Amino acid sequence: MTAPAGSAGLEVCPVSSHRRRRRSWLRWVLVAAAVVVVFAVGGPFVYINFIEGPAPAPLGLSDSASPGATASGAGSGQAAAATPLPGTWTVAGGSRAGYRVNEVLLGQDNVAVGRTNSVAGQLTIRRTTVTAGTFTVKMDTIRSDRSRRDAQFDGRIMDVATYPTGTFTLTRGITLAPVPASGKVRTYHATGKLTLHGHTRQVTFDLKAERTATQIRASGSIPITFADWGIPNPSFGSFVTTENHGVMEFLLVLQKR
Repeated sequence: MTAPAGSAGLEVCPVSSHRRRRRSWLRWVLVAAAVVVVFAVGGPFVYINFIEGPAPAPLGLSDSASPGATASGAGSGQAAAATPLPGTWTVAGGSRAGYRVNEVLLGQDNVAVGRTNSVAGQLTIRRTTVTAGTFTVKMDTIRSDRSRRDAQFDGRIMDVATYPTGTFTLTRGITLAPVPASGKVRTYHATGKLTLHGHTRQVTFDLKAERTATQIRASGSIPITFADWGIPNPSFGSFVTTENHGVMEFLLVLQKR
C-alpha cells in the first residue's frame, strides 16, 4: 500500500527530536547557571550597596557634641573660660570605641564595623602634661549590624566570656604645651600598653585632641594585627574572608572630675 500523497512531510525523525530536546535541556541548564551566578554575585552587591548601605565613617571629633565649646555668659556674647587643665578628667557620655575590619563577603568588598559606648576611664594632667591615663572597654557590648558577626566576635574570635575587657594604659607622658585655644584641634603621639584577648603589647599611635570650654575630646585608631594578640582571623569559611589586621578606633569625651 502506498502512503497518501504528502504524508512524508508529517513523519518525525527520532534523531532530530532527540537533538531538539537535548538543546532545550542544555539551554535551561545554562539559564539556571546564569541565575545562580547573578544571585551569588549580585545578591551580596545589592545587599551591601543598597540595603545595608555604606559602613559608618571612622570615629572623629565631629561625631560628638561639644556643648561647652561655644558656651557664653548670660547674653554677654563672650565665650566662657575653659576649665583649667590640671587635674583628673573622666570619660563622659558620647565616648565610643570599636573595631573596623576590611572583609570580602561572597566576592564583594565590605567594611565590618562594631562599636560600643561602654567605655570607662580617666586621665591625669599636671600643668601641661598628661601623666597618666587608663581606659577600659566592655568587649561583650561591642555590636555591629549583623547578629551572626557579633556571635562570632563574642565567641570564636574574642572569647569575651574569658576576656571581658580591653584595656589601654598610658606609659609615656603626653606634652600638651603650647596649649591650644578652645576649639583648636591638635595631633599628639600616645604610647601605652594595650591588652586584648589576654595579651598585652606596647602600641604607639596618633590621636587628635580638642579642648572646649568644659571638655577634652580625643579620637584616633590603633592598628591591630590579629596574631600579635592571639586573636583568630575573623574569616568564616569561604563565606566571609578578612585581612590579617584591622583597627581599634575610639572617641573619648572627658570632663573634669
